[in-house]
Amino acid sequence: MSWDSAIYSGQVVHRRHRPKAHRLSYRVFALYLDLDALPCLSEHMWFFSYNRAGVFSFHDTDHGDGTRGGLRRWVNTQIEKAGFDAKTMRVGLLCYPRIFGYVFNPLSVYFCTDQQGDVRLILYEVCNTFGERHTYVIPAENLSAKGIRHACDKALYVSPFLSMNCRYNFRILPPTEDVLVAINETEENAPVLHASFAGRRQDLTDKALLGLLFSHPLMTLKITGAIHLEAVRLWLKKVPFHRHVPSPHRVTQSLVKSDRKADPHESY
Repeated sequence: MSWDSAIYSGQVVHRRHRPKAHRLSYRVFALYLDLDALPCLSEHMWFFSYNRAGVFSFHDTDHGDGTRGGLRRWVNTQIEKAGFDAKTMRVGLLCYPRIFGYVFNPLSVYFCTDQQGDVRLILYEVCNTFGERHTYVIPAENLSAKGIRHACDKALYVSPFLSMNCRYNFRILPPTEDVLVAINETEENAPVLHASFAGRRQDLTDKALLGLLFSHPLMTLKITGAIHLEAVRLWLKKVPFHRHVPSPHRVTQSLVKSDRKADPHESY
């Protein structure tokens, strides 16, 4: 029983271009969750829970403004600020679930669709390891065979090996049988990092989750471990270090104009 929610299993890839080349890839899975279906999913599934403990779980407090039970309300506020009618929008969230109570989501993506099922607005929710969160709210226009293209200036400190003088260039293929979230990050107008997640859909069922528990054991803990391991490797390569620039508030968001400047360095 899925209520349009699903699992996407695939590969995360990072390629750093400069000042030292560096690459990593690992297999992960993400859940695509219809926010309005979360209570039903929790009620009808053994291994998935909503706002309570479980083998796999989703908690509102991990997203948005961190209010328990208030995530859809927070998303609705962002939808209205962007000039859309929240009452007519469905919202699906692509993110990692908690596994045995633990999760860290570097990037969660909200797809806001109209009554025809077309993506009208995307929220890119970025978290760092300092407990800070910033969401870029960007209207979606001109979907093509190559997906939705967005760009925005970096507003939240994320990595000690990237300065704040960066710009994100997104390419998104919304969830269908496949999903793609690709980011080409530039620093001082030159390519510095490519990051992507490409996944294949499967139904969200207890059987599928049980299989993932064995094929991806403690995945969310491994993600955090991999972040710190790669930081050590970059430090050993003598990649320049940038001190933490604190966010003015723990949770922030910005509405980005929908017109997108072309990225001359795009190759993804």
